[in-house]
Amino acid sequence: MGNPQSGILADVPQLARFVSFSIVPDSNPVAVIQEMPGFIDGDSCVVGFGAPLVSALEANIPGLSVFPNLSGKAIATPSTQSALWCWLRGQDRGDLIHQTLALQNQLGAAFEIDDVVDSFKYADSRDLSGYIDGTENPVGEDAVKAAIVKNADASLDGSSFVAVQQWVHDLNHFNSFTQDEQDNIFGRRKSDNEEFDGAPVSAHVKRTAQESFDPEAFVVRRSMPWCDASDEGLVFVAFGHSFVAYEALLKNMMGLEDGIVDGLFRFTRPVTGAYYWCPPMKGKKLDLSALAK
Repeated sequence: MGNPQSGILADVPQLARFVSFSIVPDSNPVAVIQEMPGFIDGDSCVVGFGAPLVSALEANIPGLSVFPNLSGKAIATPSTQSALWCWLRGQDRGDLIHQTLALQNQLGAAFEIDDVVDSFKYADSRDLSGYIDGTENPVGEDAVKAAIVKNADASLDGSSFVAVQQWVHDLNHFNSFTQDEQDNIFGRRKSDNEEFDGAPVSAHVKRTAQESFDPEAFVVRRSMPWCDASDEGLVFVAFGHSFVAYEALLKNMMGLEDGIVDGLFRFTRPVTGAYYWCPPMKGKKLDLSALAK
């Protein structure tokens, strides 16, 4: 069995960059991809392949698809699928800039940047709303079970599937709510991060109670806040051994079956959405043998 890219199961870094790429028209990405094991380490840079890239390589990754366009009660989750995704992880913003430039040079013959989102760790892994993110994350072997492919075949074992969405918060609106209203949105008290009795059915913890789904819908979240000159919010990142659990959670948040919309939509909305397959490692290098089939 291959090993997962180590950054997937590691704690979120102090700083990060999420960089997505599209394929340059009329280019051939094959040669660039063949060189990728030489410059992607899976730790300081976690890489994911989107369906457009896998298709261009004339390969097939079972379970990989394009992010779905979904809509519900006055809400939508847009699909903005790119070909390639890199999660750059570090401690110094300057280093991340230089790492981005190096990636551009290494990929530049076949790929061009679609988007760059700078992100950061806030306090003890809190969202900018002030609530701790990922409280219900599985840990240890449970995290491996939730996030990593196992018992598929030698070229896929150790890989992972990741869902990525950029959410834009309206913090002025959120901050206009009373503390009780804010707590009811999440179903947790901001003061001690504890769930409490009496939260409404729309509370986030109730819409995403992973153990309540059939089958259970556990994912490993590695979300991070972001900001730019005009907006701020959360880059939602969820790793799974497939997209089944994530889609169950997302559809329940949107109330697509019972009409109950997650309270989060009162102050935040997604503006992007993409799915990627994160190859395993063989030793210290990416194992891209699944793309050769």
